[in-house]
Amino acid sequence: MAPLKSRAVLKAPASREDEVDESELAFQRLKVRIHERLVDSLDLSLLAHVSKEELAAEVRALTGDLLLEEAPKLDAAARTRMLDDVFDEVFGLGPLEPLLEDDTVSDILVNHPHEVWVERRGRLEPTNVYFADEAHLMRIIQRVVSRVGRRIDEVSPMVDARLPDGSRVNAVIPPLALDGPTLSIRRFGKQPLQIEDLIESHSIHADLVEFLAAAIDARVSFLISGGTGAGKTTLLNALTRFIPLDERLITVEDSAELQLQHRHVVRLETRPPNNEGVGEITPRALVRNSLRMRPDRIIIGEVRGAEALDMLQAMNTGHEGSLTTIHANDARDALARLELMVAMSGFELPIPVVRQYISSGIALVVHLARLKGGVRRVMQVSEIVGVREGGFHLEDVFGFEQTGVDELGVAQGEFYFTGYRPLCLGRLRAAGIRLPDELFDKRRISVRN
Repeated sequence: MAPLKSRAVLKAPASREDEVDESELAFQRLKVRIHERLVDSLDLSLLAHVSKEELAAEVRALTGDLLLEEAPKLDAAARTRMLDDVFDEVFGLGPLEPLLEDDTVSDILVNHPHEVWVERRGRLEPTNVYFADEAHLMRIIQRVVSRVGRRIDEVSPMVDARLPDGSRVNAVIPPLALDGPTLSIRRFGKQPLQIEDLIESHSIHADLVEFLAAAIDARVSFLISGGTGAGKTTLLNALTRFIPLDERLITVEDSAELQLQHRHVVRLETRPPNNEGVGEITPRALVRNSLRMRPDRIIIGEVRGAEALDMLQAMNTGHEGSLTTIHANDARDALARLELMVAMSGFELPIPVVRQYISSGIALVVHLARLKGGVRRVMQVSEIVGVREGGFHLEDVFGFEQTGVDELGVAQGEFYFTGYRPLCLGRLRAAGIRLPDELFDKRRISVRN
C-alpha cells in the first residue's frame, strides 16, 4: 500500500448551509418578495386580452416600480439581473432558466434549494444557482409538471415526464424525498451528435463504425448496453443513419428521446395512468401494436420489462435489424437481464428456450461506459455465437482497455480488435457487403483526448 501522504485526500464537503452565499440567498429572497407582490399587482382580467409582448412590458415596468420600493439602493447591475430573474419567475423556470439556455449543460440536478449541480461534457459540477427556500423550489416543480398536464402532491409524490422541448424531467417530493423536494432534468441537444462526432471524441473507432454500419445495412439485430449516461441513446441515434432510406421504422419509447436520422419514422410513446389509475399504455402494448403498422424495423428506446419477449418475437419473425438499448454492466450482464425480462412476460418458458430465442434474434451486443473524466467509450462488442450449458457463448470482436488517467483525471487507454472474425460476416456477404479482411486483424490503437 502506498504511504498515506502520497495519496490524494479529498476534503470533506461542508454542510449545505455552510456553503451558501448569504448575499445570493438574500437576493433570492428579495426576488421572491417582489414576485409575490407582482402577482398581486397584475390585473389578471387583462391577461387574456393582451399580447405576450405587452404582458412582458407590463411585468418589467411593475417589477421596476416594486424594486424602487423594496431595494432603492440596489446597484445597476443587480437591478438589471433582478428584472431578468423576476421575468424568468413569471414566464419560465426561475433560477433554472440560465442553465436551460446553456447548450453545454446536459443534466440539471436539484438536490436541495441551495444545492444545484449540472453535467457539462460528461462531468458533474456544482453551480451558484439557489432557490430561496423549499417553497420556492416546490413552486418551480409544480410549474414544470403542470406544463405536461401532470400533478405532484402527497398522493402522487413522484413524476417522470417529457417537456415540450424533449427534455426528460423527474421530480420527487416528500414523503418519498427525505430531505425535501428534488428535481432532475435530462436535456438533449437541438441537433443529435453525428457518428463523425463520436469518432472525433474517441467514443468509438472508425473501423468499428465501418463494421456496425455494414451490419445494420445487412439487417443484423443488436443490443446496445451500458449504464446511465453512458451514451446508449446517442450511439443508437447516430447508427440509424445507416438504415436504408426505403425502410419504415417504428420507435417505441417510455419518454421520447430518439432523434432518428431517417425520413420514414413513426414515433410511439407510452402513457402513464391518469390520476384515477386508468388509461395506461405500456411499452408491451405499443410493441405489439407496432407489428400491425407494417414496420421494416422496430426500434425500442430502452427495453425494461415484459416487452422484451415481443421484441424478440419481432426480431425472429421478419423484422431483423431491429435495435434497442438496455441498462447493464457488460455484454454478458445485458443478456442475463434480457433473460429476466422475458421471464417477466408471464409465459413460463424454460431458460434454455429463452436463451435460444435470444441467440437467434440478436447477433451482437455493443457495450458502452462512462469513464473517469466523463469520457464515453465503446468498451466491448461481442457476438452471440450460440448457447451452451450454463449460458451464452460469446466471442469478443472489439474492446477498450483503460490504462490510466491523465493529469486532468481523464481516462486514457487503448481500443483493440481481438482478431476474431464474426460469424455474421456471412450475412453481410449474402447482402452483397464485403469488408476488408484486415479490418478485423488483431491490433491495439492508443487513445488520448
